[in-house]
Amino acid sequence: VGDMKLKITLILFFAVFAKRLNAQQDEQMSMYLYNKLYLNPAYAGSRDVLSAVAVARFQWVDFKGAPKTQWFSIHAPLLQKTLGVGAHLVNDQIGSRTRTSVFGDLSGSINLNKKKHRIAAGISLGADFLGYDFSSLNVNDQEDAIYTTRLNETKFNMGAGLYYYGDKFYVSASSPRLLEAKPNNFDTILSKLNSRHYFLSGGYVFTLNSMLKLQPAALIKYTPNTPITLDVNLSLLIHEFLVTGISYRFNESMAANLIYNIKNTVSIGYMYDFPINGLRTYQTGSHEIFLRYDFKPKKSVFTSPRYF
Repeated sequence: VGDMKLKITLILFFAVFAKRLNAQQDEQMSMYLYNKLYLNPAYAGSRDVLSAVAVARFQWVDFKGAPKTQWFSIHAPLLQKTLGVGAHLVNDQIGSRTRTSVFGDLSGSINLNKKKHRIAAGISLGADFLGYDFSSLNVNDQEDAIYTTRLNETKFNMGAGLYYYGDKFYVSASSPRLLEAKPNNFDTILSKLNSRHYFLSGGYVFTLNSMLKLQPAALIKYTPNTPITLDVNLSLLIHEFLVTGISYRFNESMAANLIYNIKNTVSIGYMYDFPINGLRTYQTGSHEIFLRYDFKPKKSVFTSPRYF
């Protein structure tokens, strides 16, 4: 009965929020299910072992100045899972702007019931290192002082989040950058980088039979004064080692993904985003690849597959 209530709650939760939506904020990632530490520091330590993830995204291929982003995260549990520690890095380039972010993550969690459902709270501290190379732009006034300058900035920030999860589900709420820096004369046009971004996500694994499992998931993204955006994903797990799925990003793209798990330790994946909005005539889609490695001890505490 408890599991059925949980399933119904999650389904209703996403059905309510799926009606309001649109727009890219922050660095965009389609394989968010496999790099949740970037969005929520409370995820640190939740995989039971030392876990490392690398993701690379090549967005809007053939579109000049399109975003190119790389992520890396690593985290592990401490003190019988009551604490989690980790770090995540991102390098992003879009047009003449670059951003490299380095954050440390700390979480604390408690066990809620005999089914080992846990709730965790987390914080992150770090900095964004921003660079604006205006000299790379084509401008009419070559003597303009701004457009012949390269500007570098460092902006310290912190994030926070909550993460409720079990072996087959999760619900996550977070804001990776809580401090809103005042834009200066150079970055006013990029002031969205200084706004808080809020992320709400969740997923569940339904067992269809001994071979197949169905995994729906969704991510809601919100920045004040911009439309809400929704990503939804539906994946099919085959024999625990092969995952294939489709995704939809509201009013922007459809995507397909393929992931291969090796001995529940190494995961390799690829996702292709196909544009469905007006940008489809200017680009050929987006590519994303990822690699995850779980450093399992010889006497592993992994008694069951970790879906999230």
